[in-house]
Amino acid sequence: MTHVYTVTGMTCSGCKASVEKAIQSIDSVTNVSVNLEQSEAVVNMTNHISIKKLQDALSDKFQIFETNTSKNLFDTIDIPENNSSQLRQLFPLFLIFGYITTIAILLNIRAWETSNFMLDFMGLFYFVFSFFKFLDLKGFSESFKMYDPLAKVVPKYGVVYPFIELGLGLLFITRVQIPLALIITIIILGITTFGVTKTLLDKKSIQCACLGTTLKLPMTKATFIENTIMIIMAVWMLIKIYN
Repeated sequence: MTHVYTVTGMTCSGCKASVEKAIQSIDSVTNVSVNLEQSEAVVNMTNHISIKKLQDALSDKFQIFETNTSKNLFDTIDIPENNSSQLRQLFPLFLIFGYITTIAILLNIRAWETSNFMLDFMGLFYFVFSFFKFLDLKGFSESFKMYDPLAKVVPKYGVVYPFIELGLGLLFITRVQIPLALIITIIILGITTFGVTKTLLDKKSIQCACLGTTLKLPMTKATFIENTIMIIMAVWMLIKIYN
């Protein structure tokens, strides 16, 4: 019998090899084929193997779920549990956004100006998010190219990307070359958002690289929303500058 599973947490060919080796070691498994880009594992087995047994064979870095390719309107779906689990996974992202927003507000609360708030928010955003990417630059680049269209074509772009973010953060915080920084923001986040949207529409279960690989975040609508907020801010600021 053959079963198809979704495996999250894989960011590189080494992860793929680890997953294949771990599952292959289970009794009753005759063959394993892992697709890194699709985050899928096709497992041939002589007897049925429970998800728990498969998960126990994998390291904590990876999560495995059964892929139901014939789901319809009458399937039983445990929505509250899935939503709760997803919210727990995304908690670090919400917490970081909360910190960035609070600091940006405090920096401008005495002499409030929306433009300065946005520039501080965007600068802090890039500083914090680039920091997490630098913790595992190679892992980030491998994960990033799984959904960013430009990183797929030019793999080195994934290595350079955190440096671009850091540079943009400096420009926004120091108020240097703001129009250029806004245009670059719209371009790079626009490209990434296109890839994120395609991934969500294709319903692929892959790891989001927005906070690097240290924090294992799933690719969700929250990723789309965070990029969209930054793009809207950048467009709004450009319009204000040139009007």
